[in-house]
Amino acid sequence: MKKILKFLLIIPIFLIIVVCFKFNIPKNSDDTWEEEKISVGESLASNLTLEEKIGQMLFISYRKPNIDEELTNLLTTLKPGGFIFFSENFQDYDSSLNLINSIKNSASIPLFLGIDEEGGRVDRFKDIKNYTYEKIPDMLSVGNTNDYSYAYNIGTQIGTLLNNFNLNMDFAPVLDIYSNPNNTVIGNRSFGSDPKIVSNMALNLANGLKSTNIIPVYKHFPGHGDTTTDSHYALPVIYKTKEELLNFELKPFKDAIKNDADMIMIGHLALPNVTNDNTPASLSKVIITDLLKNELGYQNLVITDALNMKAITDNYSPKSVIELAINAGVNLLLMPENPENTITTIKELLNENKITEEQINNSVIKILNLKAKYGLI
Repeated sequence: MKKILKFLLIIPIFLIIVVCFKFNIPKNSDDTWEEEKISVGESLASNLTLEEKIGQMLFISYRKPNIDEELTNLLTTLKPGGFIFFSENFQDYDSSLNLINSIKNSASIPLFLGIDEEGGRVDRFKDIKNYTYEKIPDMLSVGNTNDYSYAYNIGTQIGTLLNNFNLNMDFAPVLDIYSNPNNTVIGNRSFGSDPKIVSNMALNLANGLKSTNIIPVYKHFPGHGDTTTDSHYALPVIYKTKEELLNFELKPFKDAIKNDADMIMIGHLALPNVTNDNTPASLSKVIITDLLKNELGYQNLVITDALNMKAITDNYSPKSVIELAINAGVNLLLMPENPENTITTIKELLNENKITEEQINNSVIKILNLKAKYGLI
């Protein structure tokens, strides 16, 4: 009789287990089954074609004030992930806003709409007509105040300006340290010669940008402050060791990483005592993967400086630039020399097994996740 009762008690327990398993009922009212979470980026990326994925990695420009057939074809063909604006795009407020909105509305996946609005001499709106705004001081003047709240307010001022034009990304702040008085490339674009001041002022400005929902892009890793060569025209070479970089140039970048930097731009400068060659940082796996990602722990988006600059184009073919950049750990290609051919080139590299589709997928997921983070998708 006791055996029969035990058996009868076991039956309902067994049935409960079967029902829970079959219908995926939570283990208890406060818990759910462990499941692998799928990010927004992963979900969206799974529905894209290879060409659309590659397009997301491209950040293009077009230096005319109106949307014309050439630009329309470029946007339709490439379906880029981002667009960067320059002074040439802006005539007056209405036409500028029309251009930006036309580019914005051309995309099925919302674009990063970026600009270099640093303040001081790097002001893309300075020649715009019929629009008045408060001029932004150069960053050296801001840094000289050592006033963190002032830096934050400058960030909100820039962010508000960009919001008025429906832009969502600023290629700022500059984290380069102005350590070489002969450096005219950076000069007063830097917050100063003290790593601590540069770090604190830059991060507060970035937080000001983020408060207006503008994505800051921290630049130019691993530091352009000790160069005298302008990478727009030639490749700068810095002979510092990795230890010297870690103790000086990289301090602001390390702080930015701790501050959850969403995107870091890599500069075109060679560091032979770190890489053992003259490969530009923007194309170097040693700099991007080994140093930035593995050693410093940065896991978010990496973008190159403009790939049509002579530091790159004078030394590498368009195809080798793309191959080196992707294998170095780059996620976004800023202004490749031949943007119309870039998708074909990347597909060729995939077919030649010189890059992998996994690298493309990883980049696209990060790109889409950042767009989701800032409410763009």
